[in-house]
This record gives sequence, structure tokens and C-alpha cells, in this order.
Amino acid sequence: MIRNSGIITDCHVELDVSVYEHFRRGKTALIAQGGGQRGIFTAGVLDAFLLSNFDPFDEFYGTSAGALNLCAYLCRQHGLGKAFITDLTTSPEFFNLIRYIRNKQYLGLEWALERIQDYPYKLDLDLGKRALGKRRAFAAVTNVNSLADQYLPILSDDWLNTMVATCAIPKLYQGTVEVNGQKYVDGGVSASIPVQEAWRQNARNIIVIRTEPFSESEAKAQSEICDSSVEWYRESINSVQESWQQKMSQWKADWGSFLQQKIHAAHHSKFSGRKLLNGGRWLFGADNLYRLSHLVGENFDSGLADMLMIHYQTFELTQAFLSTPPDDTFILQLAPKEELQSSSLLSDPEALEHDYQLGLQVGFNLIQLYDQLNIDGRESA
Repeated sequence: MIRNSGIITDCHVELDVSVYEHFRRGKTALIAQGGGQRGIFTAGVLDAFLLSNFDPFDEFYGTSAGALNLCAYLCRQHGLGKAFITDLTTSPEFFNLIRYIRNKQYLGLEWALERIQDYPYKLDLDLGKRALGKRRAFAAVTNVNSLADQYLPILSDDWLNTMVATCAIPKLYQGTVEVNGQKYVDGGVSASIPVQEAWRQNARNIIVIRTEPFSESEAKAQSEICDSSVEWYRESINSVQESWQQKMSQWKADWGSFLQQKIHAAHHSKFSGRKLLNGGRWLFGADNLYRLSHLVGENFDSGLADMLMIHYQTFELTQAFLSTPPDDTFILQLAPKEELQSSSLLSDPEALEHDYQLGLQVGFNLIQLYDQLNIDGRESA
């Protein structure tokens, strides 16, 4: 079987160049995974791109912190994605665990997003729109009624609500976010790595920035487990939502006991802001969401359980997609070789700087690869 996927880390490149040559001239999409403060790695990758004037992309898709980092990249503001995380998300105005527990003070998303538009940061959305031109950029969100992933334009006139929606982690953010008459929550519920949507929109050279290390053994295991499940992504876009709804009913039946086991285990474990169930892929993970709900006197309701079930299942399907892409697509993953030192929240400044430097190295490694292949990835003047 042709290996139509590759991996670039901070210290090595694994890529079949002869295979990649068949795909690189196709429509190219850049995908940015979420991960809270672990998005500092993605900020490093994108800053390396900016320093090298590197922009060979036709479309962009991001979730949560990934979408915010893409904003800084499209607005051509080196260091802004890093500043958002190191300056604003570490502020007590954004999140304070004690205030959250005692007073139910939720994530200050609006505060941080309004600050990033003011001095000294001055996110330049008009410049971003000009840099984007006729290309497209989307933030993944989750529709609260269908629990399906949807995609909102990142640089729209409703930029603030779109960014809040893609970051609105249940229980950590109060309520839902309304955009164009629809109610949404965190895109990480249904599309923590929105790679399938890029493929559905005919991207055939897909570059994915991950905030977790790539594991070959994990990929093989995911492929074996999900082999019979991944056929849905090969269907036409018109039938995807219908298929989704059918599978959701089956997932609820099959995974009800699984979720109960996770919730039970979380209830009897000690709260920690660093070691997160499911790798912190959904900010605090199922266990910590349960414990946070318990600490503030709320119930772990069936709606949140449904969201967690969808999150676990869609992430497994995405892992299968990444490890065994469709034959007409090449997926190149940019990832740290080892687990990042930062957490989704409450990270040490030293850990954030370490992970930012790793991201820079990975970004420069991709640029070097393009140079070696004589691929023009520079933005045209």
C-alpha cells in the first residue's frame, strides 16, 4: 500500500518524497489543532512560517487555540499568537481556579479577545482579510442541537463571537454562543483536528499542526480498531450529516457504559491541572470536567455526557483518518517528538517558552523540506 502520509517533528522528518510529489501540487490546506495553552507549540510553528514569508496554503481550518493562532498568522503579526497565550491566558482575568470553584467565575474569553484587539497587541483583522484574499479560513464549532461539527469563517464581521464559539469549552465557559441564529460550543467536541472537513472540501495536500506527539504504534492501533468505522468519511458531503445522525444513536448505545466508567474513575481521582485524561485534547478532559462540575455544585448532566461521547468517538475516527488517509490525499503532520511540557491551562512560563521553541524548530523543518524539494512556498509579493 502506498504510504500517503508523513511526519515532521523537531528532530526528524519521515516522508516518502516520491509519493509526496504526486500530491503537493493539489489544493493545500493547513489544519491547526486546539489544546488550550498547548497551542503555544502551534504559535511557534506559525511564527517560523511568518519569519520565512512562508504561505503555500489555499485554505485554513482551526479549532479553539488553533483558530486563534491562524488569526495571528493570517494577520501577519509575528509573536501575537504567543503573546495571547503567555500574556492573556495566564492572567487571573482569563482563568483563576479558586475563583472558578468559589464564585463560578468562568473563562474570560471575551476579555482576552477584546484585549488582543487593543494596544499593545492590536490584532489587525483588515490586514488579515487582505492577506487571505480569495482564499478561505474556518473555525470549527459544534452545533449544540445536532452535536455535529460546523465551520464558520474566521475573519468574518462577527469575528469575536466566532472565536468565542470555537473556544467555548462546556463547564469552563458559561453557556452557549449564538452566531447567525445558531447556538454553538467548543469545536473540540466534534472536530479537535478538523482534517476531514479539509478533505471534503477537496484539499489533497493537507498539513496538520498537532499539539500532541505522533505515535506510530498508536496510529496502527487506531487503524485496526476503527477500520470498519472510517468508511463514513468517504461518503459524499451531502450524505455525511445523515450518516452522522445514524451513528450518533449507535454510539450512545455502545458507549454509554464506557462513559460511566470514565466518570466513575474521575470521581475517585485527585484533581490535577497537568495530567489530563485523553491527553488534554479537550482542554480538561472528561475526568476533570466531571470534578470541576462537582466542585462548583453542578450535576454532570446527560448533555455533557453526550458531548464527551461524541468527542471520544470523533477523535478516534480522526486518528484513523490521519493514519490511513484516503488514497487521493497526502497528510503531512507537524508534531512535537515528545509530550509538550505545557498544560491546557495553568502552565509554567518556562514550559510555554520551551514548547514555543519546539514549534519554531518544527516550522523551520517544514520550510527546509520545501526548499530541498524546490517547492515555492513563499508568499507572492
